Amino acid sequence: MNLPGHRQNTPTRQAIEIAIRLGLVFLILAWCLQILMPFISIVAWGAIIAVAIYSPYLKLLEKLGGRKKLAVTLVAVIGIAVILVPVFSLAGSMVDGATRLGNEISSGQVTIPPPTDSVKDWPLIGKKTHAFWLSASTNLRATLEQYPEQLSVAGTRLLGAATGVGIGVLQFVISTLIAAVFLLNAESVGEGLRKTANRLTGQKGEDLLDMSASTVRSVAVGVIGIAFIQSVLGGLGMLFAGVPAAGLFAIVILVLAIAQLPPLLVLGPIAVYVFSVESSTVAVTFLVWSLLVSFSDAVLKPIFLGRGVDVPMLVILLGAIGGMITSGIVGLFTGAIVLALGYSLFREWVEIGNESPESPAQTAEPQS
Repeated sequence: MNLPGHRQNTPTRQAIEIAIRLGLVFLILAWCLQILMPFISIVAWGAIIAVAIYSPYLKLLEKLGGRKKLAVTLVAVIGIAVILVPVFSLAGSMVDGATRLGNEISSGQVTIPPPTDSVKDWPLIGKKTHAFWLSASTNLRATLEQYPEQLSVAGTRLLGAATGVGIGVLQFVISTLIAAVFLLNAESVGEGLRKTANRLTGQKGEDLLDMSASTVRSVAVGVIGIAFIQSVLGGLGMLFAGVPAAGLFAIVILVLAIAQLPPLLVLGPIAVYVFSVESSTVAVTFLVWSLLVSFSDAVLKPIFLGRGVDVPMLVILLGAIGGMITSGIVGLFTGAIVLALGYSLFREWVEIGNESPESPAQTAEPQS
């Protein structure tokens, strides 16, 4: 018998209450995500840096006798120095070089060697390039004054690029400090991540977490390490060929290689320039060296990428490239991690589905 005014707990009422509670939970989660959105990239980079350098950090901590704060401070100082010292030195040299070049152009002291007749034989752009080069070698200032709009656009783009680089460097410094905080609290952070992973995926949580950390280290070595090797080799080749501003071009090669673009995009036009100003022996040697540097990743990636990870190298590579296309440089790591996790979960699902059930004779308890 229902009493008057008694509110029955019907299925419809239960569904409405569950929907309202879930809506409130999702609203709070979305609100938190919106608040944290400006910091996600910086925190993600901090976590990636912390995972990538965790093994060297442990070795440093052991050598320092377990003094954690000192080890973390050294890691932060060295990391920031590795970022800022090359940037400031490169920026200073570029400013000095641009100032000196501007003064020399204004005073007419800049001399450009005239082009050889072989420049005319370049496909598509040979004749125009020869004419512009010849005019610049005769009177550079007058030649540049003919293109005021192009120079203004180029200057604006260079200024925008410099601003973007400055912001990126600042974000990377902040990420390094965040990585230092993660390292200082490595035990508690690791324990929290393990509990979360086990709560989400059960007994496989810790294995998937270890695989994520191994993937980050693999990508750090396999992508950034190979890019560094290619930039160094390319810079050495340019120094051998006498290319001006070889250090600046080496940094451009480093950025392109991290973005999974071939160094030949930089070394190719430089090789054309070397053919115009150097002997055939030097030019051919530099061209062969440039091709070897550009295609060296085909040999190096199978060696470095995927080491220590129970995932095929192709999965890591596709995840890194796809993640970079969708999320920028940080996607190199997040894309590889997500695709590796997806591959592992799919493989686990396939293995579970192929397991043959035990026969009743095997599962029956022995009779006493």
